[in-house]
Amino acid sequence: MDAAKKNQSAEKIKKPVKTGRVILTTVLSIISIIYVSPIFIVLMNSFKRKTDISAEPFSLPNSESWVELENYVRGMVSGNYPFYKSVLISLFITVASVFVILLFTSMTAWYLMRVNSVICKIIYYFCIFSMIVPFQMVMFTLSKTANDLGLNTPWGIVIVYLGFGAGLAIFMFTGFVKSIPLEIEESASIDGAGSIRTFFSVVLPIMKPTFISVGILETMWVWNDYLLPYLVLDQNLYKTIPIHIQYLQGSYGQTDIGAIMALIVFSIIPIIIFYFACQKHIIKGIVAGAVKG
Repeated sequence: MDAAKKNQSAEKIKKPVKTGRVILTTVLSIISIIYVSPIFIVLMNSFKRKTDISAEPFSLPNSESWVELENYVRGMVSGNYPFYKSVLISLFITVASVFVILLFTSMTAWYLMRVNSVICKIIYYFCIFSMIVPFQMVMFTLSKTANDLGLNTPWGIVIVYLGFGAGLAIFMFTGFVKSIPLEIEESASIDGAGSIRTFFSVVLPIMKPTFISVGILETMWVWNDYLLPYLVLDQNLYKTIPIHIQYLQGSYGQTDIGAIMALIVFSIIPIIIFYFACQKHIIKGIVAGAVKG
């Protein structure tokens, strides 16, 4: 009798828990569909005629509206600026900026946490403060300063990205450095390793989860960024993919919405693949950096 009563009580507890999970799963699935739906709409319209996109943007392509890859081909050859050049410029800026951000901010975070002086604390709080300053407050000053210093080139804007990306990167790296036992670095010093060798041989391999996590977040930001390159770069010479897409509006006196949809798909597919391939490292890096406060 006692065993039967216990089983009944356990079943009563399991039913509300199971029902709650089903409801939560359903709600989160609906939210996920809502977030993914714009991407699906853009992908769907990239294979339709311009007139059909304007008339019925939410309808699936049919035999009359289907144009195969015509929008993609037209998008890559439209305008006076070659699309492949925009791809190369975006790729260079993204790779160079992320590399510089990861290298310098990881070293800075390690130094700030290990020295831990008053000056280091002030520098740390300045870096954190930069994360909460709205970009609109500094964008006009930034544009003029970058132009005066000759930073309006693909290699010059890397320095600008380093300044804007340092806040989040240092915040995440310092959180992880706190969890690294100091004894490991002391052992390397006893073996005769200097500061540079200790960082690259001992600290950097341990920081790998956060290193990858920061790299993913910064890559997604730089690749998709529109406003900063638009303000800094010389538009007559250099255009990133988002700027190239923007300049298609008004080409030949009209907006080629089909070509724009096609190039948007072309620009988001690489970063989506990159994110899904590396998303597990984001969770690992954030959890690793939260071990110690």
